[in-house]
Amino acid sequence: MTQRIVTLISETDIAKRVKELGAQIAGEYKGKNLVLVCVLKGSFVFTADLARAIDLPMRIEFLGVRSYGEGTSTSGVVQITQDLSRPIEGEDILIVEDIIDTGLTIAHLLDLFRTRHPNSIKTCALLHKPARTRIQVPIDYLGFTIEDAFVVGYGLDWAEKYRNLPSISVVESG
Repeated sequence: MTQRIVTLISETDIAKRVKELGAQIAGEYKGKNLVLVCVLKGSFVFTADLARAIDLPMRIEFLGVRSYGEGTSTSGVVQITQDLSRPIEGEDILIVEDIIDTGLTIAHLLDLFRTRHPNSIKTCALLHKPARTRIQVPIDYLGFTIEDAFVVGYGLDWAEKYRNLPSISVVESG
């Protein structure tokens, strides 16, 4: 069976939107203790580009989370595979996520981080897939809303493959 990669959101469109998000975030976090929390593995590319687009001093933390395994649908169980390296008490947290579909992961992370007493918590997602929503969660900064398709590229994977694609794409089997 052959697979064909079909671009959904181009590299150019992603770069333009990330720059816009960075400017918006910089304006709203000026003078605050910004900590970007990169949710691994899928948002590492987005977080790197977003951090460079935010013209402010900040700290970047990494949080390993797994809810998909090898399949294309969430297991519904959020597993922390790597925790933050430093406390976040009194800081302004921006959780950076590759995609919000069911809302389960972000809801879990918001609950978890509230127990650590940050000054504020907001979310930033590259993609939102509203057709799969199971829990409504706030998305303070959003790149793109997409239809219910399994997407890869720009950090997102399918069984650990395709993260290196520069665009957001759909894998079609034929």
